[in-house]
Amino acid sequence: MPVDDRLRTLISAFERLTPATVDTLAALYADDAHFRDPFNDVRGRAAVARIFSHMFEQVEAPRFEVHSAMSEGDAAWLEWTMHFVMRGRTQAIVGATRLRFDAQGRVAEHRDYWDAAQELYEKLPLIGSVLRAIRRRLAAG
Repeated sequence: MPVDDRLRTLISAFERLTPATVDTLAALYADDAHFRDPFNDVRGRAAVARIFSHMFEQVEAPRFEVHSAMSEGDAAWLEWTMHFVMRGRTQAIVGATRLRFDAQGRVAEHRDYWDAAQELYEKLPLIGSVLRAIRRRLAAG
């Protein structure tokens, strides 16, 4: 599937995201955009901007790398890795995003899919060992 200009613009904004450009990214979202990820479920452009601003407060040097993208009509998908530093250690979260654009070409719906347990919690000192043990116990074969 081809990638259209709306999606190219959004990818560029994600891959160049800094605290100073959060408002530039947020401007690509509709006034009443719906954003959902494993930790957030918010509506509105201002709420979306707060999520990305908060990200810069929680982790060091976050950056997105988009590996693949596709769009058809008002729908699009991204496959990405978010790189960051937490407690002095380089980390990465691999995920995907489903998007829907409105008639003006702005993001109306943004839904992130990633495994918070595997990508984040299992990397934490105490709870991580417990979650890894549970995962091993439940795994087939």
